Amino acid sequence: MMMWWWILIPVVLVLLVFQYKGRNRKNTVKKENPMDILDNRFAKGEISKEEYEEQKRMLNSKN
Repeated sequence: MMMWWWILIPVVLVLLVFQYKGRNRKNTVKKENPMDILDNRFAKGEISKEEYEEQKRMLNSKN
């Protein structure tokens, strides 16, 4: 009976570590640069072509 505890405890600890690492990875937010955000907004139709080009020029002039 005592031998099962020596097997069960490490298995539970390993499972907890993997669960924690998986949860931590899901919460990581991909950091987008401003140009990616602008491209996505244009692709979704949130801004017009004129607004897109104007904002693109502004972003490129800052670099």
